[in-house]
Amino acid sequence: MNKLFYAAFAYMVLGVGSGLFYREFTKANDFSDNQFTQLSVVHTHLLVLGFIVLLVVLILEKTFAVSQSKLFPWFFWVYNAGLVLTAAMLILHGMQQVTGAETSAAISGIAGLGHILLSAGMVLLFLALRTRLKADQTVIATAGVPDETSNASS
Repeated sequence: MNKLFYAAFAYMVLGVGSGLFYREFTKANDFSDNQFTQLSVVHTHLLVLGFIVLLVVLILEKTFAVSQSKLFPWFFWVYNAGLVLTAAMLILHGMQQVTGAETSAAISGIAGLGHILLSAGMVLLFLALRTRLKADQTVIATAGVPDETSNASS
C-alpha cells in the first residue's frame, strides 16, 4: 500500500513540475501559446494517469486488498513503465517541437509502446481485481453455509 501512496505522490510532483517546465520552456524559447506541442499534455498525462489512477488503485487496495493477487506486481511495474516511457517520449518530442528540431518517427513508435504498456497494465489491474472479487465471494459463500455440528447440538 505504501508503494501506491508514494508512486501517486511522485506522479503528483512530476505532473505539477512538468506544467511548470512547459510554461517556462516555451516562454524561454518564444514559443506561441496557440501552437500545439506534445509538451503541453505531459502535465495532464502525469496527473491523471499517474496521480489520480494510482489513488483510485489505492482505494481498491484498501477495499479489496487487490495487492494480494499474484497479478498485482505485474500491473504495478508494467503500468508504471508504460507511464514513464510515454511521459519521457512526450517530453522529448515536445521539446523538439518547441525548439524546431527535426523529430523522428521512432519517438512516436516508442511513445506508442508506452501506451501499449499502459493498456496492458490496466488489463492486469482488472484481472487482479477480478481474482480478489472472486476470493471475497468465496469467503461470503462459505460464511453463509451453516455448520452441521451447531444444528445437532440444538
